[in-house]
Amino acid sequence: MIPSAYPDAKEMARLTARMLLEIHAVHFNAKDPFTLSSGLPSPTYIDCRKLISYPRIRATLMDFLTVTVMRDVGFEAFDNIAGGETAGIPFAALVAERMALPMTYVRKKPKGYGRNARIEGAMSEGERVLLVEDLTTDGGSKLSFVDAIRETGATCGHTAVIFYYDIFPETTKTLGDHGVALHSLCTWWDVLAEAKAQGVFDDATLSEVEKFLSDPRKWQEANKK
Repeated sequence: MIPSAYPDAKEMARLTARMLLEIHAVHFNAKDPFTLSSGLPSPTYIDCRKLISYPRIRATLMDFLTVTVMRDVGFEAFDNIAGGETAGIPFAALVAERMALPMTYVRKKPKGYGRNARIEGAMSEGERVLLVEDLTTDGGSKLSFVDAIRETGATCGHTAVIFYYDIFPETTKTLGDHGVALHSLCTWWDVLAEAKAQGVFDDATLSEVEKFLSDPRKWQEANKK
């Protein structure tokens, strides 16, 4: 079923943040920071993959993501929904079901045997494809997926994610320069605001997280091991 009547973007952002906090997908630790894939430290970590284990929250957020895309882009704007390997696959399937569209997924790299394909499923030349992922940090990882989609002759000018870091100013430019618009439900700022409202972390931790979000590069440089 295609959703049509849902809260405005601000309220959806707040509710999304609340749900992520409720299932403990949000982790703040300023004393013993997490190490990101870049090797740099961070007092924040989010695990959107946990959402697939919570049916009520999962269904609500997929409704939110679907209606956000339709409001932002159009009701007949896409022909195919593609998920990025691996975290984007379940969410792409759920969005495709709601929009009554074919679903495909994009490998990070060719599997090295058989067809050696990066696109799994049926994607045709000229199709308008929406790339669905769980989150984006600086937007860089999305470009490889978009390029793989475009190599089929399809177009991909939009990506939709549940969570957008919104702390690296180059993100929208990186995507925009590649001809891709970003659509998301909530950001670290929404999560921080809801965490403060709920009092789920101590004040010292929230203060340190806010310092990181305000200037992540400076915080990472100061906290390198």
